[in-house]
Amino acid sequence: MQIRILPDPASLANAAANEVATWLGGESARRTIGLAGGTTPLRAYELLRRADVEWDGVDAWMTDERFVPIDDPASNTGMAGESLFDHVSATLHSPITGEDDPHAAAAAYEATIQGLLGADEDDRPVPDLVLLGLGADGHTASLFPTTYALDLDERDYVANWVPAQASWRLTATAALLGRARRMLFLVSGSDKAEAVADVLDRGIAHPATLVSSKARDVVWLLDREAAADLD
Repeated sequence: MQIRILPDPASLANAAANEVATWLGGESARRTIGLAGGTTPLRAYELLRRADVEWDGVDAWMTDERFVPIDDPASNTGMAGESLFDHVSATLHSPITGEDDPHAAAAAYEATIQGLLGADEDDRPVPDLVLLGLGADGHTASLFPTTYALDLDERDYVANWVPAQASWRLTATAALLGRARRMLFLVSGSDKAEAVADVLDRGIAHPATLVSSKARDVVWLLDREAAADLD
């Protein structure tokens, strides 16, 4: 595990963009990236417009999404498109394609992801790079505390009802995220400081702790405010 502390959100976004560009600049003909929503990734995506990346060989997918139309202001896919993927030649695969049922949408997207990603020796899909955030309650992607999706080891992408939000979310499972070749957490703001310390110092069983513990190669990029409670 690597932990890097940056002075402010702008520096964090710049570091994240550099990490992503370096990873996507590898020698593989096709590269995949799982995207996070949120303000910090948005800043990184905007910076990536200017990166020296062969975008034709990149397939992007959403680690989670709200069950809303892409043109809804709350849509992670819409944000990723407007900030980066409408401006480059990569392919952004949306989990929202018009299904009325969140379970059907998740199952369809699960099949899409399984077709995009390489596989391990057990024929399970393996993401390349995934970007994740952290909520003040310890959630990551749309794996919220006490929700159904946390216990699914045999699925890769599911619909998850989140009572605290009174809404459906579509999310990668911890099983899928944990197989990623590299996992990059982007966390900024003082409101995340306690959760960061819970995960990295105290080992409290938040969803983000579960996901991070499964990773073979995980990097935490934190700004100074988010890292304030670390020992």
